[in-house]
Amino acid sequence: MHYNRRHFIETLAASSAVLLTNSAATFAAKASPISSNQYAWITFYNRDKRDWNADLDASLAEYVKSGLTAYEPSFSNVDEVKRLAPLLKKHNLTMPSAYVGSVLHDPTEGKRSIETALAIAEAAQPLGLKILVSNPSPLKWGSSDIKNDSQLIEQAKNLEFLGSELRKRGVTLAYHTHDVELRAGAREFHHMLQNTDPKNVGFCLDAHWVYRGAGNSQVALFDVVKMYGKRVVELHIRQSVGNVWGETFGEGDIDYPRLVRELKALKVKPLLVLEQCLESQSPNTVKAVEAHQRDLAYAKQVFADWL
Repeated sequence: MHYNRRHFIETLAASSAVLLTNSAATFAAKASPISSNQYAWITFYNRDKRDWNADLDASLAEYVKSGLTAYEPSFSNVDEVKRLAPLLKKHNLTMPSAYVGSVLHDPTEGKRSIETALAIAEAAQPLGLKILVSNPSPLKWGSSDIKNDSQLIEQAKNLEFLGSELRKRGVTLAYHTHDVELRAGAREFHHMLQNTDPKNVGFCLDAHWVYRGAGNSQVALFDVVKMYGKRVVELHIRQSVGNVWGETFGEGDIDYPRLVRELKALKVKPLLVLEQCLESQSPNTVKAVEAHQRDLAYAKQVFADWL
């Protein structure tokens, strides 16, 4: 992953395909009910002018103080997997999922990204990896530029190929989005999910990026759940209050109890991953450990039926 990936920031499938993608998520959810993404912790550390990666051992020691027992790291190369492996064991952490950045709209870069992602997956699978999350990069982070049709076609083709190759290795690919994919009639978002096979490409629903990308709309978020809910293998959990990311996960702009009800009605049980990140307007009242203790406590209430 590029650590500035937020700029410091379909039809329903055949039942057999749905069962295949959901089985991977259900397995991961049973193994480690609530995880947290590395990026959220990086935003807290950055606010305090600390470097999460400078002493990863010490960082993970703080991580486990929050009560979390599962971890979603971000990898850009195999060496990072090797560095993390002994620390997962030392801190008794599971790693059901990981995030890997990718550039898939360009043929040359796409080939390189696919090779890197597959190498990372093969190195991480012995550590418990079941789901590999990837958000194909935009043309330029922070830019309003959007991909043209030929780039979207190339990206969907590469996403499908990556997913099929990961599936052969026993890993589920989870397509993730930020807000840029929802621009221009959400053409990038829909093209990826309409032109990939649910057997090969699952969906990591980052509820707040869909909400924000659609102009802070719960109507749009829950329409996305209606369209693609059966493909959700992982859920990234973030809340805002007045459309500003909060320090902790709690009540706010997104109706998470409703989201739980709607996913349960679809018989979907994704891996739960906290990603309560900070942005410039976020409150500054608690440190990372306490914030994630509160996140975990509230998440256990909201998702109680899944735990």
